[in-house]
Amino acid sequence: MTHSLRSLALRGTALALCLALPAGAALAKSDIVIGLQQEPTTLDPTADATASIDGMLTQNVFESLTTVAESGEVLPALAESWTVSEDGLTYTFQLAQDVTFHDGTTFDSSDVLFSFNRAMAEDSVNPSKGYFAPIASVTAPDAATVVITLKEKDAFFLFNMAQGDASIIAEETSDTNSTNPVGTGPFKFDSWTRGDRLTLVKNPDWRDAGDVALEQVEFRFIADAAAASAAMLADEIDAFPGFPAPELLPQFEADPRFEVTVGSTEGEVILAMNNAKAPFDQIEVRRAVSHAIDREEIIDGALYGQAVPIGSFYPPHGTAYVDLTDIYAHDTDKAKEMFEAAGVAGSTMTLRVPPFPYATRSAEIIQAELAEAGIDAKVENVEWGFWLDEVYKKKNYDMTIIAHTSPNDMGNFARGKDYFYGYEDPAFTALWDNIRTETDPAEREALLKEGQAFLTDQAVHGFLFQLPRLSVMKTGVEGFWQSAPVLFQPLAGVSVN
Repeated sequence: MTHSLRSLALRGTALALCLALPAGAALAKSDIVIGLQQEPTTLDPTADATASIDGMLTQNVFESLTTVAESGEVLPALAESWTVSEDGLTYTFQLAQDVTFHDGTTFDSSDVLFSFNRAMAEDSVNPSKGYFAPIASVTAPDAATVVITLKEKDAFFLFNMAQGDASIIAEETSDTNSTNPVGTGPFKFDSWTRGDRLTLVKNPDWRDAGDVALEQVEFRFIADAAAASAAMLADEIDAFPGFPAPELLPQFEADPRFEVTVGSTEGEVILAMNNAKAPFDQIEVRRAVSHAIDREEIIDGALYGQAVPIGSFYPPHGTAYVDLTDIYAHDTDKAKEMFEAAGVAGSTMTLRVPPFPYATRSAEIIQAELAEAGIDAKVENVEWGFWLDEVYKKKNYDMTIIAHTSPNDMGNFARGKDYFYGYEDPAFTALWDNIRTETDPAEREALLKEGQAFLTDQAVHGFLFQLPRLSVMKTGVEGFWQSAPVLFQPLAGVSVN
């Protein structure tokens, strides 16, 4: 996940239109309040991997050269069009004209050059530097043209260029985007009250501003599932994509004030094991853990049945999906024997989890399952900032539970021991290099299937389930995606009637 994502005056007055409407006609609202589980620690998607940054700001405040539709199709954004050379290595982008940043400065090719050079720099803190690794050069023949030449073919290049990590920013505001984000998108940052809410307002100078119905967007941070439900029922929240309480969905489904949707995400939820740390540097221990866990029990207990089990690191809705859930069938006795053979039976392992219901609830179930297999798993519930620092950055953990919500992210396993998995295998790195450079869809699917089997065989992690997108909306809210092919949710097409 592994994802991410305020001063609204007099909420509920809704900027009533000064028009004489027919009797009984409904007034369209120009504001919306959106519930989110996760509050980020920074607002710069080019410097932090938290999914909720993208959920709020990508393609809303910040824009990229391309964007992605709910279907997964790549569409124009700051680049109106592009051409690709016959060898697949040179992309020539024609940029949108008369675009300005929210501070009034002009957008042109120099901003693209700055953004890419910053992301590719040796000291870059971009969380997805791999997106830019295939790039050999970025040039700007003129103010409206950018030419990007690759070292090798990249099957995901245009798709990756739509992500928050590839947001186009201005040099003048790059150092302050963490607290005062400035982009070119349909909404402008207004305020952020930490621990409570973040507010955006409509950008009247956006090139398609006439198509944007919302004047104001407020994100309300509510991590607790019961509090999220109460806020919806109390009419404080208009929409809660990624609703954290699956057990409460029936009451919303039965209430005509609400609409409930169940979609999919790109989020593989894993029981991550620190492969660089004993005893998880032993494959038999990792395999034993995989036999100890019971996916169905976890899904029923943590998600109330609202998830699909996975046996590797690839979404079940993907065209290359292979069902490998039977490779490590739940077998407590076998897991116990394997732990004993590896000399770790009776040992204590720490399970350090972030404050998301899918993780905390799964941890309790997995703790009991490991106990049955002879392992004492100590659950530590930690705050998100602590998790990012201690687990993600410092790799100070035994096991954790996290959803990886970025698309096309099997390459995580080719990031080496510096990545928090602590996993490195030259054979898989070579396989991923073949996957990411294969532009023939059929050939790439075959390689992706091979990649799934490889990771399952190595039992790098315990693969649990695909994170569902459970959404509760007030009746009349339109334009939200049911499924999430990317981390962001464009709000330019959202309306409230």
